[in-house]
Amino acid sequence: MTEAFARWIVRQEGIAGIISAGGSGGTALVAPAMRALPVGIPKLIVSTVASGEVSRYVGPSDITMMHAVADVQGLNAITREVLSNTAHAMAGMVKARLASPRGAETKRAVALSMFGVTTPCVRQVIAQLGDGYDCPVFHATGIGGQSMEKLIDSGKVMGVIDITTTEVADLLMGGIFPATEDRCGSVIRRRMPYIGSVGALDMVDFGPRETVPERYAGRLLYQHNPQVTLMRTTPEENARMGRWIGKRLNAMGGPGTVLPPGRRCLRPRRAGPVLRGPGGARGAVRIA
Repeated sequence: MTEAFARWIVRQEGIAGIISAGGSGGTALVAPAMRALPVGIPKLIVSTVASGEVSRYVGPSDITMMHAVADVQGLNAITREVLSNTAHAMAGMVKARLASPRGAETKRAVALSMFGVTTPCVRQVIAQLGDGYDCPVFHATGIGGQSMEKLIDSGKVMGVIDITTTEVADLLMGGIFPATEDRCGSVIRRRMPYIGSVGALDMVDFGPRETVPERYAGRLLYQHNPQVTLMRTTPEENARMGRWIGKRLNAMGGPGTVLPPGRRCLRPRRAGPVLRGPGGARGAVRIA
């Protein structure tokens, strides 16, 4: 039912907003379909699990969750108030959206990825782009990259400046802010202009120091704060990440460039960014 609903809803036209209400089962059933809708369409879930960890329901989408307080079983003094607030909230979001035609925005949007260590670079890039561009910035914490991918898939940006690819390090080395295997998938699907770099790719993020996996004992660690410990990557891990990123780049059909710090940019030899390593091997980009 969950999969069928998700496949059905993306084929519908004219959806102005969507509300769902239920417990953990109902929330799990509707959330994938709501995540499938484009960013911007109002999405509101009234749920008995909304006061806990909700990232698995919200994901990279702009779903709003409201705690049901009492179980969503019939009407009573509590559910009447909560559901009334829900209805009025949805009505307000829909009315405001309809009153502000989306075509009225004239700025072109360019998505950027950022981490603490790449913030100065991102700020300079935004300044260089100037007032003619709208620049949504996504914090590279795993879900941040997924949110950027969601926005690209929604067709709301015209290009990507992916300065901070650190989520790939966490994906391959088991960190706490990982990308998914679909990292850059939206760029590939939409043939989106892409500029990439290797910001913060030399570190893997873990939780408190005692949570660093035993297999990494003896590695160079840095305590960023009490909740985040950084691990320096090795040349072998860097090469592994370079090969992974290279495969994704080779699948892109739009114009693209990769800018390693201090190096000349790696430009594609055709419309898509096919990057070649020693001996002309495809996907053998090495990022040290």
